Amino acid sequence: MWSIYRKEISSFLNSLIAYLVMTVFLVTMGLLVWVFPDTGIFEYGYADLGIFFNMVPFVFMFLIPAITMKSIAEESKSGMLELLFTKPINEIKLVFGKYLAGLTLVLVTLLPTIIYYFSLRYISNPVGNVDTAGIIGAYIGLLFLASSYTAIGVFSSSLSENQIVAFIIALFFSFLLFMGFSSISSLTIFEGMSTSLDQLGMQYHYDALGKGVIDIRDVIYFISVTFIFIYATFWVLKLKKWNS
Repeated sequence: MWSIYRKEISSFLNSLIAYLVMTVFLVTMGLLVWVFPDTGIFEYGYADLGIFFNMVPFVFMFLIPAITMKSIAEESKSGMLELLFTKPINEIKLVFGKYLAGLTLVLVTLLPTIIYYFSLRYISNPVGNVDTAGIIGAYIGLLFLASSYTAIGVFSSSLSENQIVAFIIALFFSFLLFMGFSSISSLTIFEGMSTSLDQLGMQYHYDALGKGVIDIRDVIYFISVTFIFIYATFWVLKLKKWNS
């Protein structure tokens, strides 16, 4: 598993797309949080990173599929996947290696944004007057969300040999699970079960963690989503191995 992990990290960091994706993410979030007049912190006049945590889930919908789209699709197209099947490596270790590599790259991309918190502490009046507990909770929610998105991305990459198709599938599933259930729950015909439907979506649990209260139910939800997609990827690879 760790050999797969190291290979994935090395492969990604040796490609131009890695630095392009990371740069686009950091520049985009920096502009949204600090510069743009309609969203920037200075526009609101109080020390809060709400706009950052509200926007990141949607930026991640594009960022993470861009990171994971080649993880299995490229090897499937080149024939390397069939070669891996001949080696003494368990499919679940293969999936976990690629999943952990993708998640590591996402976390490395996210890490520089911690400077936003320290900058906010410095410019607040009085200095340090920020909701630290809420920000920590929101970051924890973001880590769990990234974990689920990464599992979805790896699964989508296993479904197609075409990286663009894998990207689109991952984007669709990520959007559906984050926004789909909350949108459906707002429809009049589902009024009686709106709360239950809303709780099926990632946005509900992400927002709950963002309040600074770590509820085990929210944690279990994200772990379950991650496990389901990792397990689904395992079976996709199993089927491909049987048919190869």
